[in-house]
Amino acid sequence: MYEHIAEAIKEPDVVAVPPGAVCLRFETMKIYSALGAVRHLLDTGQITPGDTLVDSSSGIYAHALALACHRYGMKCHIVGSTTVDRTLRVQLEILGATLEQVRPSQNLRLDQNLRVRRIAELLREKPDYHWMRQYHDSIHYLGYRDVADLVQKEVPEGPLSLVGAVGTGASTGAIATYLREAGRDVNLVGIQPFGSVTFGAEHVQDPDMIIAGIGSSIPFDNVRQELYDRIHWVNFDYAMSGAVELLRASGIFAGLSAGAAYLATLAERERDDSRTYVFIAADTGHRYVDSAYANHAQAHGLGSMRPHEVTSCADLSHPWSAMPWPPPRDDITHSYADSSVLLAETVR
Repeated sequence: MYEHIAEAIKEPDVVAVPPGAVCLRFETMKIYSALGAVRHLLDTGQITPGDTLVDSSSGIYAHALALACHRYGMKCHIVGSTTVDRTLRVQLEILGATLEQVRPSQNLRLDQNLRVRRIAELLREKPDYHWMRQYHDSIHYLGYRDVADLVQKEVPEGPLSLVGAVGTGASTGAIATYLREAGRDVNLVGIQPFGSVTFGAEHVQDPDMIIAGIGSSIPFDNVRQELYDRIHWVNFDYAMSGAVELLRASGIFAGLSAGAAYLATLAERERDDSRTYVFIAADTGHRYVDSAYANHAQAHGLGSMRPHEVTSCADLSHPWSAMPWPPPRDDITHSYADSSVLLAETVR
């Protein structure tokens, strides 16, 4: 018997997806991150029950942190994106978490900067709040050791490729790290949206990009670029099409990042079928019904979608580009460093 619902829903379903791939299908993956981080902070005495934990979120981490706080008797305050929907707002309220959403923004960069600035204001107003720093504190790697152990148990021995959203870096980066520490041959393939600075795609915008959780307009310290072997940039139309095709082929109803990871998995397997491919479905598809799944009649067929292979971030283009990482030369544009300065000045 589980002591709390957070433990019950965190473990993924391990599902075979033809041809020759494995899907880790989570209800909400970041529960691993939040539970592991809060446990560590409690065990090391950095926080005590009753303290208020605060962070920024576009939705999934907000739910995870609220559940972790409920599990361990903490208070929770979320500075949320406008993408936090009514279903989640109601759950947060009943769980005892407080939510404030920043004003609507025309792009991801402004939305994230507004949230970071509000966090800085809160810490000045309430210095007793503990900022979880999900984007920057490596304690968010800790919880994913359990996922790596699960992969070791469920996936046959031999080389594998792990495919999933880069996001804050803590999920795919951590799982690959723990698998490699266990001696597994792991090729790590990261998924990014266009417009994200994390791997140098901020110069290629995607007006319809609503998968903010897998990219960033500000640098994330938890993203360790040296862990990744390949990067795929997928736009909204193709991510939606991939999610529709994943549902059609396997019955797995997952978010847009899973659709992009499914496409990347199929493309990578065409290049090298000697590995077992494990791709991540980090959340369910429910919050994407109106914005994506309702347009399934316009989805592209799998046979029509292929990545544009590039060797430089300067050559990235819609709808789907892919590249070995690191690139042959230092190709990251200057705006990533500019964003680092912005973030440091904001939280000072």
